[in-house]
Amino acid sequence: MLSQDELLALLSDLESDRIERTRSTSDADKFGQAICAFANDLPGHRRPGYLLVGVNDDGTPSGLTVTDELLKNLGAIRSDGNVLPQPAMNVFKVALQGGDVAVVEVLPSDLPPVRYKGRVYIRVGPRKGVANEQEERLLFERRTALARSFDARPCLEARLNDIALGQFDAYRRETIDPETVLANHRPIEHQLAALRLFDTERHCPTHAGILLFGKNPRFYLPGAYVQYLKLPGTDLTDVPEDQAEISGDLHAILHELESRVRLLIQTRLHTVGGFEEKLVPDYPEWALRELLMNAVMHRNYESNTPIRFYWFSGHVEILSPGGLYGEATPENFPTRNSYRNPIIAEAMKSLGFVNRFGYGVQRAQALLAQNGNPPAQFDFSDPHTVLVKVYRRAT
Repeated sequence: MLSQDELLALLSDLESDRIERTRSTSDADKFGQAICAFANDLPGHRRPGYLLVGVNDDGTPSGLTVTDELLKNLGAIRSDGNVLPQPAMNVFKVALQGGDVAVVEVLPSDLPPVRYKGRVYIRVGPRKGVANEQEERLLFERRTALARSFDARPCLEARLNDIALGQFDAYRRETIDPETVLANHRPIEHQLAALRLFDTERHCPTHAGILLFGKNPRFYLPGAYVQYLKLPGTDLTDVPEDQAEISGDLHAILHELESRVRLLIQTRLHTVGGFEEKLVPDYPEWALRELLMNAVMHRNYESNTPIRFYWFSGHVEILSPGGLYGEATPENFPTRNSYRNPIIAEAMKSLGFVNRFGYGVQRAQALLAQNGNPPAQFDFSDPHTVLVKVYRRAT
């Protein structure tokens, strides 16, 4: 966090390309573009950029009083899904003699290019704007050198013809700004690479490319499926009433999971208020959906173990390979999270399977409470898995 003296030094440096000053407190597009540009860090400073709210163009404070609501709104830019992949940033207030300043500190991304509403924004000196093809290529090459997550790594055995290119074209039209799509005449490999789905240096798809648009993802990632069982009782030794291996690209898997949950949930008449009868589901559909989406997003795809989705007579179990990741611990879960698969997370947001980052588990718990179900139970005792149990609503 900047000290007052450090902030004053930044305010006095009117030539710095690491600073965006604004008097506005409500220009969401301006804020998002600035955060995107700082995260891309095209000049390669590898130092934070700063959006300073409540500052005049000459570097003097504008007399703003920074409220908690303003800081909350600025912080929400990180998780609203418009800046992808999610930037690492801090938001805080610094009180100066001429007024408060709300500071958004943005760290350079390890997974550029970062987009705001489908466009890649950059800043070089006084210029801020949309990156051209050459600038975007430079960002992609930097990402190749910095990438650490498994989904960003190359799937060395795969080739371009392992990708369903028609599905990718539909996806990029949903993900990328329409003007950018129309102006894009690059080879298909570079179009895939711009979304971190292809490694142009090794001439192969990334693991994310195979998971999202692969014709046969399990050929390269054997654990990339969901094992589903419907059991008549409460014991795994019972003969299943139904079973399946739900596989394919992630889009197909997620749609089938949604359909199965919808078919499995039963509704019953319950008396409310003493006289009125109301149809109530035994599980809230969107709570189970959120927990399944969370498992698909955060699982460890290096593991050959599938996600396990077991439907018992009185409860549901979801077992995800890969324990808690990054900053998440049993003590701070689910309020703190890190993304094991940031490209998969970005794609799920773009495809509409995730509405907002970091709130899936909390939303599921709230929906369970509203429906009269006990809270979902999370078991982290095995460091290599996360087990979720959801119990049926009492009749």
